[in-house]
Amino acid sequence: MPMSPLPAAILSHMIAVSNVPPPPLRSIPNLQKSRHIDYGQLNALCHMREKQHSRTNILSAHNVFMKQYPKIFLQKKVRLPKLFKEEETRIPAEDTAESKPLQPDDSHNIAIHVKKARGGRTLYGPKQYEEKVAHFMAILKKLPIHRTPSEHNIVWKMLKTIPDLTSQLLDEHLKVLSKNVISETWIKGSTVIGNDGFYIILKGLARPQTQIYKNLIEEHDSTTSFIPQSFHSFDFSEEFRNPLLAGVGPMLGQWSTFGTLEVAANIESETKEYSVVTEEDCEILKIPANNFAKLKAEKTKLENQQKVKLIHKCPYYVEWPTLSIYELVTFTKWKKFPPGHVIVESGNIISFVAYINSGYCKIYRNIIGFSKPQSRKVKKIQKLVYMGRLNEKESFGEISVLLQVPFTCTIVTGKDVEMAIIEDKDLHALDPVTKQLMLQTAKPTFGHLSDEDVKKEYLQKEQKREWKSFKDTTVKNSLYHNGIIPGFGKWDHSYSSIRRHLKDTLVSY
Repeated sequence: MPMSPLPAAILSHMIAVSNVPPPPLRSIPNLQKSRHIDYGQLNALCHMREKQHSRTNILSAHNVFMKQYPKIFLQKKVRLPKLFKEEETRIPAEDTAESKPLQPDDSHNIAIHVKKARGGRTLYGPKQYEEKVAHFMAILKKLPIHRTPSEHNIVWKMLKTIPDLTSQLLDEHLKVLSKNVISETWIKGSTVIGNDGFYIILKGLARPQTQIYKNLIEEHDSTTSFIPQSFHSFDFSEEFRNPLLAGVGPMLGQWSTFGTLEVAANIESETKEYSVVTEEDCEILKIPANNFAKLKAEKTKLENQQKVKLIHKCPYYVEWPTLSIYELVTFTKWKKFPPGHVIVESGNIISFVAYINSGYCKIYRNIIGFSKPQSRKVKKIQKLVYMGRLNEKESFGEISVLLQVPFTCTIVTGKDVEMAIIEDKDLHALDPVTKQLMLQTAKPTFGHLSDEDVKKEYLQKEQKREWKSFKDTTVKNSLYHNGIIPGFGKWDHSYSSIRRHLKDTLVSY
């Protein structure tokens, strides 16, 4: 059967397809050589031929192959740490022992060896202390208003190294006074009168005109030596102390002190007492007594304001006139008591009136209770029953002091307590109007409590104590009879870890 001819469209498509060139050949990618194989040794191993075919030759060929096989793997080179060669440093000629100046023989000076053992500077060490003193004196040459805050801080720190100041002044007061100190220059032979301030010799020598020494602040009648203490601040000690000069008496050298911070009432009688004569040109630091008087006045003013505010907030003194409160403030002074201190016992008369500024006091009443010891004989004993407490801004003791009435309760401090107190002798010195006003407004401390109230409170506390003891004993016995002993075996629990776990659980929620 003859085949039918193909359509023209199909023939044309086949001709077009036959005219398309074949795709280009793709090159095979180059293989990357491994960094751990020696390809030279691998090639030698692959082309190794053996001409002998006996069993003996096969074994020898195998041995040669196994011996050559490990060489195709590159071995990592082990790098050893580099050793640095120490170069000898040449010592300059000026630092050698031959060029050093001869120093005094200090082999028998125990102070030198003690300083070396403690890491301190020696007499021949660097001059750090002298540089600090020179900088300190340069600051004092400036007027106080021209000094920077850092310079004021340097002056304050230097003054804290002087025992005659730190032993009698508070740190905060010394910081205030250090902002107004000045330095004075006195030539040789000058008489420095120290009744208007406290003086510190920074440079030079001076000779006192009296052997009487007085305290900076409080007057004493003792005739102790005027020679000041030797100062042991950071870099200087006994070596800077000035010896006694023959025929002249004790000399005042660097860091020696004289004068007073109290304003002199009788200038003529105290001129010679605080005066010194300079034996050479001196630099002397002066703390004016007037500045200390202003500081004390400001401190007293602030304390009085605090006392007035405290008394005025006490319940019995809310409606008092300010003038009457100021009359109480003149006799008031601060006093602190530790925790557990018995201020007054029941049946005694207290010796002062107290106004609680901070802390609290516990109030106890006495009661006759019964005790049943191991002998099973009931005995009467006196017990203290806690009835309450006195908090801040409360007072007590007015009625007991003015009327000389014994206290009906015992007062014990609960923690550190600060009070403003007025002693009984000062309270009796008040004018009759103020005392009568105090009697009208004040009341006995916990005077509203009767004996029945104390007995009722005592019975309630005893019942609670007995119930707690019975409950604890019952629970303990029940656990014991069931083989549960808290604190032993699997019943030993760390309660701190349990609490920490519960805390973490709550935080996660």
